[in-house]
Amino acid sequence: YCPPETSVLLASYAVQARHGDYNKTTHTPGFLVNDRLLPQRVIDQHKMSKDEWENSITTWWQEHRGMLREDAMMEYLKIAQDLEMYGVNYFEIRNKKGTELWLGVDALGLNIYEKDDRLTPKIGFPWSEIRNISFNDRKFIIKPIDKKAPDFVFFAPRVRINKRILALCMGNHELYMRRRKPDTIDVQQMKAQAREEKNAKQQEREKLQLALAARERAEKKQQEYEDRIRNMQEEMERSQANLIEAQDMIRRLEEQLKQLQAAKDDLEQRQNELQVMINRLEETKNMEAAERAKLEDEIRMKQEEVHKIQEEVSVKDSETKRLQEEVEEARRKQTEAAAALLAATTTPSHHHVEEEEEMDNEEE
Repeated sequence: YCPPETSVLLASYAVQARHGDYNKTTHTPGFLVNDRLLPQRVIDQHKMSKDEWENSITTWWQEHRGMLREDAMMEYLKIAQDLEMYGVNYFEIRNKKGTELWLGVDALGLNIYEKDDRLTPKIGFPWSEIRNISFNDRKFIIKPIDKKAPDFVFFAPRVRINKRILALCMGNHELYMRRRKPDTIDVQQMKAQAREEKNAKQQEREKLQLALAARERAEKKQQEYEDRIRNMQEEMERSQANLIEAQDMIRRLEEQLKQLQAAKDDLEQRQNELQVMINRLEETKNMEAAERAKLEDEIRMKQEEVHKIQEEVSVKDSETKRLQEEVEEARRKQTEAAAALLAATTTPSHHHVEEEEEMDNEEE
């Protein structure tokens, strides 16, 4: 019996042992669709899709990054051996009364279970408490070490079932006795060699992990520098565009100022001409009526010209003021852009020192 959560964890160790570290580039969704990783009973108990099961397994799989294949298999076995019914071979039997039961044979001994419960044994016979096991035809006999205790007798459906039970009992009992004996010199040497190989692999794995971590840090810093350079280039392009716009506004303003000054000079000239005409009109009081009327018409026309020019100068003056305000705004933006660009391109020296010290410490 295996709970769903444990089933997912076991599946993640199985995937680590089979495929190695998780890589999102190669291990795309659907990668595990053809692997039989979960008991069908667990799948039937929960209303989850195959993708959801795969996501659960993948989440645990990512936690095993850097784990060797042998270590993943060992972790799998450590969990599996503590599960109910692990390593148990079940056989249908009947007692003397004809009651149907289960006989379980495992590494620790023999257990008798009721027909509807294969998790909780009703009677247990550890190998250390069993004196003898035998069968005669379909009859199977378990003799305890305690001679005062009664023998346990049951019946198998067929003789060949009893032969299988006896063979399993002999094999498990032999392994049970072997586990309790001290290791021979050869076995001790093999275990020592295995430990050395494991330590060597562990050191090699740690070196590889350090190299991978250093590479990831270098790639991350490279990406950060590339991002900073790209941002600086974009900022420089924006600043250049603002500068060109400001220069264009300044040229327009200079041209506008020239036009305004020319209009003011023209206005001043026309005003002077008008004043000369007015003075002539006042000085020539005795001129003839026709000549005087002609002069008055000229003065009136000159006044209209002066008024028109005054209006043009007023419009140009307003336009110049507006353009001056735009230039001031453009200069302000240009100043802000230059300050931002300076801040982006300037890195305090102590920041580089701290980064170098941090990298040196990590390498040590």
